[in-house]
Amino acid sequence: MRVVMATDAGHPGRANEDFAGAVPGGMVLVDGAGGIAGADEVCHHGIAWYATRLGGALLGALSQDRSLRDVLAEGIERVTDAHRDTCDVAHPISPFAAVAMLRFSGGTVEHLVLGDAVAVVGRAAGDPVVAHDPREVVIARSFEERLKDVPEGGDEYRRLLMELRGYRNSPGGFWVAKDDRRVVDEAVTGECPADGVRTAALLSNGASRLVDTFGLTDWPGLLRLLETDGPAEVVCRVREAEARDGVATDDATIVCRT
Repeated sequence: MRVVMATDAGHPGRANEDFAGAVPGGMVLVDGAGGIAGADEVCHHGIAWYATRLGGALLGALSQDRSLRDVLAEGIERVTDAHRDTCDVAHPISPFAAVAMLRFSGGTVEHLVLGDAVAVVGRAAGDPVVAHDPREVVIARSFEERLKDVPEGGDEYRRLLMELRGYRNSPGGFWVAKDDRRVVDEAVTGECPADGVRTAALLSNGASRLVDTFGLTDWPGLLRLLETDGPAEVVCRVREAEARDGVATDDATIVCRT
């Protein structure tokens, strides 16, 4: 087994809010999010702290004989309890995150995805298994045009972001890790036989855009690129595409097992 990671902060002067890690039995990626002015008054720990704490809790529990949903539920509860007494964990602008996990055990490869992260499992025969949840992307796209000409940081910008946040963790909306363990019921889960698995990867949405935003390759092509050139090359190509198309950058992270 060989595990390789690459990450690149998307916002100069701001902490990288992604987390990625691996243990012999699996991999975890947490894509932290927030981004509304005043969030530090709601939670003084910050988004990167939330992502790192949750990612560490998930990694530590991957070897347990429990479902991935249960692992995530306990992780959310543990991190929420760690700052429940000092921060307003239920506030709409408190930290939250997308999560992707892979576990290799008992002859199977299990996956879980919550939010807009992606898990990809390449097989020697057949198409790769691609686990992603499009709900946040579909809803966010409806706000992109409205936000395009609104000055960032102003009252209208903040109002639109708060409106978007209103779809989070609610029926008809999208689901992410935050303060309520019950969101794990909405996670995308599945498994496939480990026999024949060649490459497996987790990507934050800032890295998966090489496929799902720019269309510069497909998922089998992405896996081939990871096998030959590694995750750093994928992130590099994402940055080139963003610069060419004038797309705002985001934290981009990949953890890959070959």
